[in-house]
Amino acid sequence: MLKSEDVKRYALEVGADLVGIASMDRWEGAPPHSDARFIAPDAKSMIVLGFRIPRGSLRGIEEGTFFVSYSSMGYAAINFVLQPMVLWKLTAMIEDAGYEAVPIPNNFPWSGVDMYWAEGQRTGFSTPVAPGRPAPDVFVPLRPAAVMAGLGEIGWSKLFMSPKFGPRQRLACILTDAPLEPDEMYSGPPLCDRCMLCVRDCTGDAISRTESVKLTVAGRDLEWGALDIHRCAQYFCGTHPEHNPFLTSEDDLRGFSGETHAEVHAAQKYKVGPTDLYGRALEGGRGCMRACMVHLEQQGKLSNTFDQPFRRRPQWRIPWPRE
Repeated sequence: MLKSEDVKRYALEVGADLVGIASMDRWEGAPPHSDARFIAPDAKSMIVLGFRIPRGSLRGIEEGTFFVSYSSMGYAAINFVLQPMVLWKLTAMIEDAGYEAVPIPNNFPWSGVDMYWAEGQRTGFSTPVAPGRPAPDVFVPLRPAAVMAGLGEIGWSKLFMSPKFGPRQRLACILTDAPLEPDEMYSGPPLCDRCMLCVRDCTGDAISRTESVKLTVAGRDLEWGALDIHRCAQYFCGTHPEHNPFLTSEDDLRGFSGETHAEVHAAQKYKVGPTDLYGRALEGGRGCMRACMVHLEQQGKLSNTFDQPFRRRPQWRIPWPRE
């Protein structure tokens, strides 16, 4: 019989940095369009994998001199290269033992699906194939899944936080009918202390300080700040001129109807301009990722430690309009 320790050991050997296991009954209470049990009704276990985001991939953005590394090595390479290969190898190992395994990556657009578990059933995107089944694709929220598997907690920013890396990991999972021993849910010292630095440092003001989303996972209450996902997506790509050196004139920031940047920001009618030609992630998670990481490291909460603090110089900010 396949054992949990064998699965975990192999997952780490082939490239995962974190691995936890949850029983499928921990999905009880999830709405159908987010309930992984509808994907594999006979599954008994869910294996959740974490892949570290290299701290150094954020260095060039922190210094304002090199923006390629995080977009490629801290983002695309994990989701599109490393993670699928680890899922492939672990899936093969499980199926070689005689159990079915359903790999669920984090590398494709869930276009049109409901990204918020707490909201209602989406409509108009797809059609259920039979009565009693949710419309495809069922969206497995990987951050709550990681909580179920005992890997950590969700912070106010909505990023998943582990006691090893803080917010620096990307997630994937496998559903299997192998009866694996589940891990206990995380019960260590709280990682998120509601410092609200993620709110303060977010260039797009995308995270609410007062409004929140609440849900219950396997009997545990979770809560994070309400997120304006559209504002997040655009400012993450570099819409704020004081945090994007690739915007050089007001023309780069005008909306589709010619609004000024202030008007675009207020109305949430965005265009990214030349950053589309350069790549995503120009903000580098200034609030949700970097501010959180700096705070957790200063508090000594993370087991992945370094000789030098991440923030060694004042944060840069470019005057606007350009001088």
